[in-house]
Amino acid sequence: MGELLQRCILISLADGEARLCDHDRNRRDRGFSPRHPVRAARPDETDLQTGEGRKQTKRMSDTTKETLGFQAEVTQLLHLMAHSLYGSKEIFLRELVSNASDAGDKLRFEALADAALFEDDSDLKIRVSYDRQARTITVSDNGIGMSRQEVIEHIGTIAKSGTREFFQTLTADRAKDAHLIGQFGVGFYAAFIVSDRVTLLTRRAGLTGEHGVRWESTGEGDYTIETVRKDTRGTDVVLHLRPDEDDLLSGVRLQEILRKYSDHITVPILMKKEQWDAAAREQVVTAEDEQINQASALWARPKSEITEEQYHEFYKHVAHDFEPPLAYSHAKVEGRQEYTLLLFIPQQAPFDLWDREHRRGVKLYVRRVFIMDDAEHLMPPYLRFVRGVIDSNDLPLNVSREILQQSRDVQAIRAASVKRVLGLLEELAERDAGKYAAFWTQFGRVLKEGVVDDAANRDRIGKLLRFATTRHETKDQTVSLADYVGRMKDGQDAIYYITADGFAAARNSPHLEIFRKRGVEVLLMYDRVDEWVASALTEFEGRPLRSVAKGGLDLGKLGGGAEEGETPPADDQGALVERMQRALKDRAAAVRVTARLTDSPACLVSDEGGMSTNLERILKAAGQDVPTSRPVLEVNPRHPIVERLKDESDEDRFADWSHLLFDQATLAEGGQLEDPATFVKRLNEVMLTLAGGAKSRIWTPGG
Repeated sequence: MGELLQRCILISLADGEARLCDHDRNRRDRGFSPRHPVRAARPDETDLQTGEGRKQTKRMSDTTKETLGFQAEVTQLLHLMAHSLYGSKEIFLRELVSNASDAGDKLRFEALADAALFEDDSDLKIRVSYDRQARTITVSDNGIGMSRQEVIEHIGTIAKSGTREFFQTLTADRAKDAHLIGQFGVGFYAAFIVSDRVTLLTRRAGLTGEHGVRWESTGEGDYTIETVRKDTRGTDVVLHLRPDEDDLLSGVRLQEILRKYSDHITVPILMKKEQWDAAAREQVVTAEDEQINQASALWARPKSEITEEQYHEFYKHVAHDFEPPLAYSHAKVEGRQEYTLLLFIPQQAPFDLWDREHRRGVKLYVRRVFIMDDAEHLMPPYLRFVRGVIDSNDLPLNVSREILQQSRDVQAIRAASVKRVLGLLEELAERDAGKYAAFWTQFGRVLKEGVVDDAANRDRIGKLLRFATTRHETKDQTVSLADYVGRMKDGQDAIYYITADGFAAARNSPHLEIFRKRGVEVLLMYDRVDEWVASALTEFEGRPLRSVAKGGLDLGKLGGGAEEGETPPADDQGALVERMQRALKDRAAAVRVTARLTDSPACLVSDEGGMSTNLERILKAAGQDVPTSRPVLEVNPRHPIVERLKDESDEDRFADWSHLLFDQATLAEGGQLEDPATFVKRLNEVMLTLAGGAKSRIWTPGG
């Protein structure tokens, strides 16, 4: 059972949002996120090209100039750039400089294995310039650059899983759309916020000058691409500004934006120094370079020297987010190991949060040298929403993912990082309930995965969980397990819960009737992942978690005794139960008198240690082979239908009524009938019988 749950947690996550489109996944595997269009293919990716892929690349390289169409989602995104993000137009420079910085980081990393990639120029830098007469702004870097095929894959296509689903969420509300786009990430495409035409010149490090690439587009529906000569490696992005963007053609204005958004960039950002020309009565550009940013790793500075605004801007850089973080933690660890971490909790969930395989969260540095994005071995999947950097002084510069997986040092860093994040969340929950409620709304279902994935921190995660309950009767998940325990009734020795496929099914479940009558609070667990949470989190602070839909039920310890109408009549119900058991021998493991129901005639119950009917449905929907099990049917002998059933002498009609009760109980808990046609036939016959009519001549399904 446990192994099955562990295997299936990857398939059936909350609300089905973990299901990925195979087409999108394949596209993603061929390329990279448009947030980082400058990211170069790794050597192993290039070497593993198929023969057909190599032929295609060669044909494109031989082509002087081509006009190609954008992927449909790119065209839609470019339109949104111009119409939804105009109020945040300054971010165009932040995004382009961030990409240029990533290009430098990736070149530095690849050069660890092949120093020739530096091409006798290891001094990485970013240059920003403008031309008033041409009305252009240029952002240049001498980083890794791109080949022709990489330009097509990274800029002509959004290689992200779930892209089409993301665009379906957009509306005509510009403010709302701008917020959603911030979760998606815009990267290179931000250039079109202020430009009506963009030209890109690039050459990948290691290729010769004749392999330069020129890309150009007006952001409408297509772009041109051609092979040109480019003697220097790296990328130049030239923005041809819209007519109303003249205010950006100013050194003072550009420096103001760079210092505001990009001061933390570790690669030097250079501009030509300007001075006042009294004769021309204007600022003129000189030949002397001026460094605009501090070009030092922000996380390496003392916390006392970093302002709140600088933390926020650094977060926007690493997360490609528009909004400041919800919370962050900055710490330097010294001792047997030395490392620094700066971790952030976002305010909003990214659109691809449910893709467990594609995480761009924590960047790994070794002694300020960038090593890799998405260092998954430093943060578990259930904390994939965390953004930030971890900088180690002890790991080797040539660290690989295999080394990360086997290194004890990495395991220690990971454990400490997880504890740091959980501590940050605990502090947030204790000191600012409003902020924690906002966090839980965005990331609660992901954090629940940790109950299954991380046994070492299960108790800490359990304290952070929030649930809806019968106390409030709303779907808001605001009640902690500690809150529940603090309100437990005298004599109550268990935490009661119910799992269901949706809030309405949980709230209206017949299994809750006796608990509502007794005033016993029940957790309403309606997220899909809750089935795994309940299986892994078996107790909290010494009190077991017990499903109201499993096993026998004994509320006698709550005191006060049973109220009138709760217990079965004194006369023996054995004959009724035995007859129903015979009628339902192929569907029900047993039939028994219930202690759960007060208003409903029947309900289905699973064995105490067995799989719930809800979990069985989830696994079947995910294509899993689930062992066949039969539930127990509990009947309420005081319900009029059951009382009427006792007096039924016609065995065929008795069997039909018994099956109807079983089907009714299945529907009441949100299940699906295996044979709806037979159910309808039986229901129609019963209705006609009760109406006193003769056998119907009307056709019924299955009749």
